[in-house]
Amino acid sequence: MLTLHVNRKRELGKRDPMLYGQFIEHFHRQIYGGVYDPGNPLSDADGLRTDVLEAMRRIGVPVLRWPGGCFVSSYHWKDAVGPVRKPAFDKAWRVEDPNTFGTDEYIRLCRKLGCEPYICTNAGTGAAEEMSDWLEYCNLENEGQYAKARIANGFPAPHRVKYWSIGNENYGPWEIGAKTAEEWGRLVLEAAKMMKHVDPTVELSAAAVPDLDWMFRLLQLCGSRLDWISLHQYWDALTEQDNPADYEACMAFTANLGSQVDRVRGILKALGLERRIRIAFDEWNLRSWHHPKVHSQELGVEKESYLAPRDLNDRNSTYTMADAVFSACFLNEMHRNCDLVKMANFAPVLNTRGCIYSWEGGVVLRSTYQVFDLYVHHLGDTVVDLWAEGEAPRWQVRRKDGDLAEVEALDLLATGWSNREGIALAAVNKHADQPQEILLDPASAGRAFTVFTVNGPSKDSYNDVGRTEISVRKSAEGVCRAGEALVLEPHSVNVIEIA
Repeated sequence: MLTLHVNRKRELGKRDPMLYGQFIEHFHRQIYGGVYDPGNPLSDADGLRTDVLEAMRRIGVPVLRWPGGCFVSSYHWKDAVGPVRKPAFDKAWRVEDPNTFGTDEYIRLCRKLGCEPYICTNAGTGAAEEMSDWLEYCNLENEGQYAKARIANGFPAPHRVKYWSIGNENYGPWEIGAKTAEEWGRLVLEAAKMMKHVDPTVELSAAAVPDLDWMFRLLQLCGSRLDWISLHQYWDALTEQDNPADYEACMAFTANLGSQVDRVRGILKALGLERRIRIAFDEWNLRSWHHPKVHSQELGVEKESYLAPRDLNDRNSTYTMADAVFSACFLNEMHRNCDLVKMANFAPVLNTRGCIYSWEGGVVLRSTYQVFDLYVHHLGDTVVDLWAEGEAPRWQVRRKDGDLAEVEALDLLATGWSNREGIALAAVNKHADQPQEILLDPASAGRAFTVFTVNGPSKDSYNDVGRTEISVRKSAEGVCRAGEALVLEPHSVNVIEIA
């Protein structure tokens, strides 16, 4: 059994609210038939689903990345503003986009949510000038044709978009307009130069991989002009085959969750940029999106081979306690790196692999949504020192490839609040069927505690239309007593508030 010790006075960093960010892309039902659904009785006058907005407000979405993703690498924003919209064939996802949801509709969405917009630009088929034109449209008062176009479109005040990403995954061969390290560095340099000339107050990120050659070249050329490095990762690869990893295999993925961050930290330190450039982990999820025969060498010909299978992403039974526990472990790791990781965006917020699922009559709040609900409302904003006395329990699991792996059964994090006393411990029990006991800090003896838990009846529990097995509940409360163990349920995510 572990005895936890917390040093509240030793603060390791402040968690930026943007660590709980979200992402939405023009893919499948995320936008059309998702958050934007004109004609649905649940939609408002702007065509936005009010139940989806309510669910997003509940978890306090701080920043929303848009419009992609792979979609953006052939997206031309000018076709999706103004009274006349030009439909376009989306070469990334091989469907027609009507362009009825564009920049102004996105800004309306962000304003209704009270979140920061974060626009990702076309660095695939686009050019630096197109990116800076977009910034003119959004941020200039009235200078130039694009600010005047925004005013003519009914938005006299600037949109004031602070966060911009140059490109998506342009390092990858699957991306339209993929670039070599040399090509990428030159494009980012020119784009950053033009965008900062339009508005020097914006903060720019650039897509990167934690590869020494790629990142060194990018930072060598552009380090003085960038504010962020953008990282992406999905662990359970399901692009071609929708065969989700089971609970035990998902727990194997929790080992070394911070490896990308560690590598980027080392590169930034080597270049003396660790105090200037931050990390935006602006696409992350346990499970990658299923879209067969689209990014593969062998493309689907019949639409049934590459469009219809996308519906499998919306099968709610996929999103079990495995997804919840993994997501909590990821967020814990980002908290431990909160001095450098200042933004993270769950991909996506709605439908596909999202934490919210919408259907014509309402929404389902999946297991991952419950983790955001728990952390947003109960975890502190200041990461403090925690150490555990005793032997950490370990658990042997079988990875997706069939090999055996050993993982730690517990993931623990200590936080406090910048505006009040007390501590909040995130305590994740990954074990599928064994409860774990912990002893709270002996220094907390006599103080009141409350445990809030996300869990379901089994590790394979899930939420669906008419079915809510996983939720946030108060699972225990009392007074801390020396030597008295606290039991963590199997496959559970917990926050222990100690007053």
